[in-house]
Amino acid sequence: MTQPHPRDSIFTRGAVDLSGLGTPRPAPPASRPAPAQGEGGGVAVIDVTEATFQSEVAERSRTTPVVVVFWVPQDPSSAQLVPVLEALAAEGGGSWTLAKVDVNDAQRLAMEAGIRVVPTVLALFGGQTVDAFEGPQPEAALRPWIDSLLKAAGLETPEQPLDPALADAEDKLADGDYDGAEAAYRRFLSEYPGHADAEAGLTQVGLLRRTDGADPAAAIAAADAAPGDVAAQTLAADLEVLTGDAENAYARLIALVSRTAGPDREAARKHLVELFAIAAPDDPAVAKARRQLMTVLF
Repeated sequence: MTQPHPRDSIFTRGAVDLSGLGTPRPAPPASRPAPAQGEGGGVAVIDVTEATFQSEVAERSRTTPVVVVFWVPQDPSSAQLVPVLEALAAEGGGSWTLAKVDVNDAQRLAMEAGIRVVPTVLALFGGQTVDAFEGPQPEAALRPWIDSLLKAAGLETPEQPLDPALADAEDKLADGDYDGAEAAYRRFLSEYPGHADAEAGLTQVGLLRRTDGADPAAAIAAADAAPGDVAAQTLAADLEVLTGDAENAYARLIALVSRTAGPDREAARKHLVELFAIAAPDDPAVAKARRQLMTVLF
């Protein structure tokens, strides 16, 4: 999931196989909270025990994606991650289910699942584990990760109304009020740090400022004539992104990273990562460019 950061690097596919877990055991006598319902009527959040794992997770995942979080309520990292997952599950309207497993009450299940740290998150669909990661992750990484899970299951993320504060920022950006848009995005990010759409919007503000008044043809020609000029190359890449040629922009900056060193190399790398933030999280051109960048860097 999902990432401002290499969104694809924090997850390990197929890390744990839960297909053989969940043998029913007698349920504890204590009552448990009722499942939280999504807007569409599906179950958004449930608490799971060793006795209910088979029916609530393994069986449910045959038709609906289930994200299982092994956590301990008193653990700071768990307390950081779980509320974000709960909010995203509620926002999903029942398109996927968050299953919470308190390791204190399910030690056998956690041991059989190979859980090494808390929190650990597993994504299941079709009765099989399809993805997993350990530790807390920001909302900006979790959103694209969940989107990828839903798409792999043949589903789409439910359309959500745009937050009025974000809508105001986007309106200002569309009107060319860069200062107003920047201020609006920064206010939103102060309340919701790491929000992917707001960070992408703020990046767009910088992109439009840098390219304001530039002649794309002339700038690209100048960059082609000076392959080692960082300023010329980054401006050309900006203009290529704006004119719909992002793949060539990425290739241009990867080539610049490969031929420079020190501060120039770092400036080119940071500029490229910034341009990634504007693209859709699942853009195949971004995934390809990330792999190429890693090859050049390491």
